[in-house]
Amino acid sequence: MSVTACLGDVTEIVMGQAPPGSDCNKDGVGTVFVKAGEFDERRPLTREWTTNPLKRARVGDVLVCVVGATAGKVNEAIDCAIGRSVAAVRPDTSKLASSYLYHFLVTQVLRLRIKSQGLAQGVITREMLREMAIPLPPFAEQQRIAEILDRAEALRAKRRAAIAQLDTLTQYIFLDLFGDPATNPKRWARVPFGDLLSKIDSGWSPVCLDRPVVTNEWGVLKLGAVTWCEYNPAENKAMLPSVAPDPELEVQPGDLLFTRKNTYDLVAACALVQATPPRLQMSDLIFRFRLRPDAKIDACFLHRLLIYPTKRREIQKLAGGSAGSMPNISKARLQSALIEAPPLALQRDFARRVATVEKLKSAHRATLSKLDALFAVLQHRAFRGEL
Repeated sequence: MSVTACLGDVTEIVMGQAPPGSDCNKDGVGTVFVKAGEFDERRPLTREWTTNPLKRARVGDVLVCVVGATAGKVNEAIDCAIGRSVAAVRPDTSKLASSYLYHFLVTQVLRLRIKSQGLAQGVITREMLREMAIPLPPFAEQQRIAEILDRAEALRAKRRAAIAQLDTLTQYIFLDLFGDPATNPKRWARVPFGDLLSKIDSGWSPVCLDRPVVTNEWGVLKLGAVTWCEYNPAENKAMLPSVAPDPELEVQPGDLLFTRKNTYDLVAACALVQATPPRLQMSDLIFRFRLRPDAKIDACFLHRLLIYPTKRREIQKLAGGSAGSMPNISKARLQSALIEAPPLALQRDFARRVATVEKLKSAHRATLSKLDALFAVLQHRAFRGEL
């Protein structure tokens, strides 16, 4: 087993600081400015720039989100300014390899989140980072471990990229068959959404436990179950045993779920439920669309229409709300939205093609799940001196 060191003894920890808003822009002027909400898988996104970078990170640093719901999330740094929600952990490269530090901190996300302080939002302090014990094998051994984990992570990334390409393929098929709904080049009839619906169900959000459901418990879906436009039943909270569920709100296969309230970028997400565990009900931030039996609309087509980028932006414009609040889309506004209605036979042909793509995605996801499990084993062994 290698020796260990306190992270503060082998790194410099730079806590971020937000520049004045007047010094920030989205026009690419100045220095890239990275905030916690702009973390990608292993590289931060670059949505904002600043002409007054108060705190900087540089290539070789490892970024850690230190405030909020993403506290503990880890990213490799670019040369950039960092906001108050981000810390840059800068390794002493005579003792610590940057890639080894990155992989080590990734394994500490859960531990950091558990230790994070604050009621409204988690806070990871400089001292919490400094006091963390890191295994410190010889430098060459650190590089070997990081290379093994990098190769395993690359395999996972390729599988995720394949899944993303299949998502793009579905969008191309939609565009080829139906055209861009924003311009409606094929002149499909447009009907008010309300004419296709028998009902829009509203959910309910009782006080819940701060954990997902376990066997036979009832739970309430969180926004994350729908936010990314694919149904994710793991995003739920268990209901209190003393609270009676509402079986009428239980999610069923075939349901079309819609987020009525979220940030402007994320509102109006829609997910079609293919399969679901029992005893999960909608929250009050989620609608369920019930199609009329005689409506000439296919649920798969409707789902893909509503999440097509230009159509979704059109639906998002229906959102309203007071200043400082999350925008909300009302049932009345939704029912007035115009929906493109191609021939039902064409919609069903599209649904069959989507089913073929989804079958391929399912196979890729199964492989990715195995790779994720293998990667977790490698991570566990890497920092116990067993790799």
